[in-house]
Amino acid sequence: MSSTAPADEQEALILRSVDRFLERDVRPHVRALEAADTYPRAIADRLAEMGLFGATIAPEYGGLGLSALTYSRVVERMAAAWISVPGFINSHLIMAAAVERHGTEVQQMKWLPRFASGELRGGVGLTEPDCGTDLQAIRTTARREGDHYVVNGAKMWITNSAEGNVLALLVKTDPKAQPAHKGMSLILAEKGPGFRVVRKLDKLGYRGIDTAELLFEDCRVPAENLIGPVEGRGLQQVLNGLELGRINVAARGAGLARACLEEALAYAQQRRTFGKPIAEHQAIQMKLADMATRTEAARLLVESAARACDEGRRCDMEAGMAKLFATEAALENSLEAMRIHGAYGYSKEFNIERYYRDAPLLAIGEGTNELQRIIIARELVKRNPA
Repeated sequence: MSSTAPADEQEALILRSVDRFLERDVRPHVRALEAADTYPRAIADRLAEMGLFGATIAPEYGGLGLSALTYSRVVERMAAAWISVPGFINSHLIMAAAVERHGTEVQQMKWLPRFASGELRGGVGLTEPDCGTDLQAIRTTARREGDHYVVNGAKMWITNSAEGNVLALLVKTDPKAQPAHKGMSLILAEKGPGFRVVRKLDKLGYRGIDTAELLFEDCRVPAENLIGPVEGRGLQQVLNGLELGRINVAARGAGLARACLEEALAYAQQRRTFGKPIAEHQAIQMKLADMATRTEAARLLVESAARACDEGRRCDMEAGMAKLFATEAALENSLEAMRIHGAYGYSKEFNIERYYRDAPLLAIGEGTNELQRIIIARELVKRNPA
């Protein structure tokens, strides 16, 4: 693909390539992979071949340099096929964004090309067994000893940690700091002694992709792996990257909502009761109308947040709105699609039951929807003082 191609032409080429990949490498296999909860290494490797592990990384480091808008459209397509697919690259790209935005020039040159190629794959290690939304409550520590940090603690619900080989870990380099965030740092930890995957977690949905519990016992990490020149900036570095992460999850919600709508619409025109297709029954028509409206509104909110991100504007409120609405749309559409399909929606012969199991994760991941409401309200007041 030529780097001199106009942006809209480049986007069209990328989206066509993604569509071909999904039709050939994902849709025919997703039911078997999902049922077995098998890590689809072939799919992850194909994402790397397509350059999508470097989707939002700048071209100077070997990435595609996609805009947030194009990236959101890629993610929406992937999620409509299987929401696990964008999971392989989302947290990986949040890790990369932390290095690209806040790392030193030496760190950028060392890590970003390897992230972009997929040679190194991973994500972010934030959540702990007793800490999720309240990140300032983390307990994992990194004690400086000479030219290394010694990491001790546990992480939970970490994507790309069992199969990946590097994580951006949020740790406390100064556990006594007040407020707590001033003692928090972000360090890149590669797999090695003291970095142990305790277990792969069994989940209701979002299967195939690895989600694990981790334990760090005197894990030695080179001091040069501290992202940025100084300690104490870790929480800020992570939160900046989560805006793109929330746009990703919102795009997944929009994609899943669309998949539910499309399958319900097709089924409603084929299934007949009382002498006519159920799409001609008013009760079903009302469901389809609401599903379509939610789907379109979700897409528009995602694109609005992505444009704000591309323009360099603060977009925590826009990303929060998109994430909140699009993921709730996926939840509602999955339930309505099941009702329209009747007993078939409850059967594993159809995709609907998978959508119904996958959708709840989106309302929890990348900050719960309850948290999104608080973020939106606070930013509304800040932007509109009385």
